[in-house]
Amino acid sequence: MRKAVIIVAGGSGSRMKSDIPKQFLLLKGEPILMHTIRAFHNFDDEIKVVLVLPSTQVSYWQQLCIDHSFKIEHTITEGGNTRFHSVQNGLKEISEPCLVGVHDGVRPLVSSGTLERCYAAAEINGNAIPVTDAIESIREIQNSTSVAVDRSVYKMVQTPQVFTSEILQEAYKQGFSELFTDDASVVEKLGKQIHLVDGNRENIKVTTPMDLKIGECLL
Repeated sequence: MRKAVIIVAGGSGSRMKSDIPKQFLLLKGEPILMHTIRAFHNFDDEIKVVLVLPSTQVSYWQQLCIDHSFKIEHTITEGGNTRFHSVQNGLKEISEPCLVGVHDGVRPLVSSGTLERCYAAAEINGNAIPVTDAIESIREIQNSTSVAVDRSVYKMVQTPQVFTSEILQEAYKQGFSELFTDDASVVEKLGKQIHLVDGNRENIKVTTPMDLKIGECLL
């Protein structure tokens, strides 16, 4: 089945203490977002890439593509007020049955192995999301105190979260809820079981100056 990915890139630079939106900050001399798109292109050079950006950032991105001679084909669509609405807009560009991943624009270090596992499992099960083990001790806040919990029953969730286009489009016909923290939670509201696959620890979300330094080291 053909593959597609909706890359959502609507962040600001507030936690980076930067006036430049974080997806455009340079990582090894190139905007983070370009590394992200290239990861999918290297995985499958026929994948359909839909990039969702705030309307105010589209022309800036287009100029960056010229400045960096970035020529990987992708479709640009404007984002919405929330991530939920941005994905809804991205789905309008998916017109044929396919496997659709939804990915954070600031996760440039997703591995080909993670992508392969996500898309392969989604083709079999209808959906797949990458996760890693929780390696820190975890405590749950209960009223005015906290209690230790068993970290082995918790997973850390990454992207891309991959679904058949039929399931994802049906899920995003639902009304918005504050409980929708990711695409899996939207699909889960339909009563679908979510299937987990192994992610890769390097697949960090670059949101702080420390993340940027870690990303540079990993690249």
